[in-house]
Amino acid sequence: MGKIATRAGIATLAFLALAVTSCASQKATGDGSGSADGDGVKTGPGVTDTTITVSILTDFTGPYASLGKSLTQAQQLYFEQVNAAGGVCGRKYEVVVRDHGYDTQKAMAAYTELAPRSAAIPQFIGSPMVTALKQRIEDDKLLTIPMAWATSLLGARAIQVTGTTYDLDMINGVSFLVEEKGIKKGDKIGHLYFEGDYGESSLNGSKYAAEKLGLEIVEQKIKATDQDMSAQVAAFKAAGVKAILVSVGPRQAASLVGGAAQAGLNVPFVGSNSSYAPQLLGLPVKDALLKNFYIMTAGAPISMKLPVMEKLAADYRAKYPDDTLDNSIPSGWSAAMIVDTAIKKACEAKDLTREGILNAHRSQTTFDPGLGTPMDFTSPSRPASRASYVLKPDEKALGGTVVLKEPFVSELAEGYEVPVG
Repeated sequence: MGKIATRAGIATLAFLALAVTSCASQKATGDGSGSADGDGVKTGPGVTDTTITVSILTDFTGPYASLGKSLTQAQQLYFEQVNAAGGVCGRKYEVVVRDHGYDTQKAMAAYTELAPRSAAIPQFIGSPMVTALKQRIEDDKLLTIPMAWATSLLGARAIQVTGTTYDLDMINGVSFLVEEKGIKKGDKIGHLYFEGDYGESSLNGSKYAAEKLGLEIVEQKIKATDQDMSAQVAAFKAAGVKAILVSVGPRQAASLVGGAAQAGLNVPFVGSNSSYAPQLLGLPVKDALLKNFYIMTAGAPISMKLPVMEKLAADYRAKYPDDTLDNSIPSGWSAAMIVDTAIKKACEAKDLTREGILNAHRSQTTFDPGLGTPMDFTSPSRPASRASYVLKPDEKALGGTVVLKEPFVSELAEGYEVPVG
């Protein structure tokens, strides 16, 4: 009993300390105002006469460790190249990185530490983490690019969801199954999804598409810590599903697809963009993935023959010769470019305050870094795009995937009203 009371007391003190720090952070960074430098450029938090600090809140030790590593290294490479070319607005970028391990409390603590000295956040992994901090980010007016695509993140001017949201990808994915994989009215489709914003957003899309097309969704919800999908495979097989949607992490996707193959469940799998990693092709599940797995994503794969993509792949390989090339690299690069573009535009307007950076960012109707689908940033309440690629695993391709279907917007996705917040 004494130990429990002691732990409770420590937890209370820690919570109060965090709350005080949080309030201090909000007070210090909330207004986004600043003074002018010698060139008449107004400056705000994260901007000095010589540096612009951008912060990365990533996952190196949790379920998205491989994603976090590739995203972060791509962004570090981007800002290094900008600095080598002379920087921006007479300043050089300083990049600060923190690993939250996909833990919401750690993410909140990292944000509390870094927000007061950051001009922008070009990477914040995790829908649960960004959602928990959504109001603080908005109050701080701190331009933040989440590496997450849940609809709960829409509606905040300071948070830019790139590309499609999870529900749109699933709507386009179900349309793909009907148009090209023989799924028809009356069929059952399984959907394996994480509890929380990622899974729930994806499920909203699949249920919407199923209702419109006369299909039935068989749901299986799991936690991010679950590893063995045997029970879920058995449930899908017993239900007689004709396809399975996958809105989990790569480990769970591998267990699901491998278990289905062993159980004789030979159906197509359509995964959300966070469900696949090329490292899976080094596992025994490789053949099943190559045969039956498809990925829905707004981002072009690193294997695409685009000039910017080919240069990025070459530069990344030269910088990190021992690391795997994957599709997180162009995602991280594009997000860094979004922040850099906003800061450059803000410099032109002589306003590097938080408000100035946001104004510059939200003025862009067609952002096109040459890495895939153009994006519209003008409305915080709308996804930047509704178009999804269909990718296919390919062990011979750079990054482990190739484009099966160019970006498309299904009729269902075109007419879908994306929920906000």
